[in-house]
Amino acid sequence: MEAGPQETPAAQARLEELGLAPGDLVQEWGFEDDVDHGFRAALEAALGEQLLTEEDQEPADAVLFWWRSDEGDVTDLADALVDAQRSLDAGPLWIMTPRTGRPGHVPPADVQEAASTAGLHPTTGSGVSADWAAQRLVQKRGG
Repeated sequence: MEAGPQETPAAQARLEELGLAPGDLVQEWGFEDDVDHGFRAALEAALGEQLLTEEDQEPADAVLFWWRSDEGDVTDLADALVDAQRSLDAGPLWIMTPRTGRPGHVPPADVQEAASTAGLHPTTGSGVSADWAAQRLVQKRGG
């Protein structure tokens, strides 16, 4: 783990797209065998840090949150987003949901409703994964 961040143009572009920088601490929620392992490995290499787990208590600069439709409804997602924010130090929460047509797909309207209930606001999407859609959620201003 002493290798440090990967300083390639592709790694830097990935971090910029996600609003991250080398050395940032990213906590991962919802890890299962179906996540995009290539994306995770490239992210860890670019950060120069391993992703924190749900159990880690350190303040995180961002959260990477994997969610599938079979994990619950909009209320369950909102509750999970509230929980995920507890260790977030004012940074973004990236929700990763299976793309349209993939098993576990979550309609974007469900993500938007759950985010709003959890005090978050969807901003931009990202094409970081072939099988997973990424949506950036940030804390609402003023409340």
